Amino acid sequence: MLDLKTRIATLQRPSLLARAARFGVDDYRRATHLRRILQIDPLPRHADALMRLLDLEGETNTLRQQKSGSYSPARHVELLIAIAGEARLLRETGPRLT
Repeated sequence: MLDLKTRIATLQRPSLLARAARFGVDDYRRATHLRRILQIDPLPRHADALMRLLDLEGETNTLRQQKSGSYSPARHVELLIAIAGEARLLRETGPRLT
């Protein structure tokens, strides 16, 4: 299994999705956004949250690739923003992503 740093570094998504996520990451608020996305309380630690977010994003990306009617670009961007936000918080406050 890949470590978090590798999983994040190897994410390759269409540039429009990636750009939209970059615009939103500065407004990421863990207590609000992560709680809405994961629908759990209390919130998990940054590394655990990242693992869950990466799994959800992978499922969402599969829907995109399959051109599924249930695919939501807004949800996909929301997940990418949360991944970038959690990775930033982990770098700032937690152990190294290694």
